[in-house]
Amino acid sequence: MISPPPADPLPSTLVLARTALYAGLLAGALDISAAILTNLEVPARAVLQAVASGLLGPEAWRGGWPTAWLGLGAHFAIMLVVAVIFVAAAAVAPSLRRSWLPVGAVFGVAVWLVMAFVVVPLSASPVSGPVDLMSALEPIVVHIVAVGLPIAWITRRMLGSGDRAA
Repeated sequence: MISPPPADPLPSTLVLARTALYAGLLAGALDISAAILTNLEVPARAVLQAVASGLLGPEAWRGGWPTAWLGLGAHFAIMLVVAVIFVAAAAVAPSLRRSWLPVGAVFGVAVWLVMAFVVVPLSASPVSGPVDLMSALEPIVVHIVAVGLPIAWITRRMLGSGDRAA
């Protein structure tokens, strides 16, 4: 009787936490950098305050640098949660790591959809999202390149490809 190959053991909690931390930090840095660079008509502080407005509403723009720092912290907290979700899924489904490029791209789009249609509308932010496909295209591409792909790549690098040894 031939038995199936043993299931891959789950990585340790420490490895999973470190993977999510690195992936969240990289995606957070890339995403906020892209937000600042694609909004050069406003100061970087205003971009960070726009993030803080999700917590504070319009008051965020009257708070100066303290609210900008709050926005930066909130942004990285969100990216850490996003990374934890992907890393947890990839730990139990190695196929997500094997196909990291298409999976990362799809994950980036999924993150954008959740942010645009769930998180921002439920927040206190007065900032509205794109109203048509053309205005949504840039943030979708940014989420693919700066969020989905880096998180998927770091996860594959740190947890392995998910391929069984032959």
